[in-house]
Amino acid sequence: MDTTKKQVYSPEDLSHAASDKYLGVLVAAKYARELNALPLERSPYGAEKLTTMALAALASGNLDYRLVQKRIAGVD
Repeated sequence: MDTTKKQVYSPEDLSHAASDKYLGVLVAAKYARELNALPLERSPYGAEKLTTMALAALASGNLDYRLVQKRIAGVD
């Protein structure tokens, strides 16, 4: 039997950290991709599941982000 405790994050957990639950999921996914790009030795979370760690960082308020407007080529 597996005795590890699984973390579950609801959309409400993410909506407190972001303006809405959809943005929260997008921010956590982007952060998980950034963590995945790091070598395992440099990752702040070690070998734990990166998506869960990214959701935990966002839900706890330890993840700062900013929105950047998309630039359209050829428009000034």
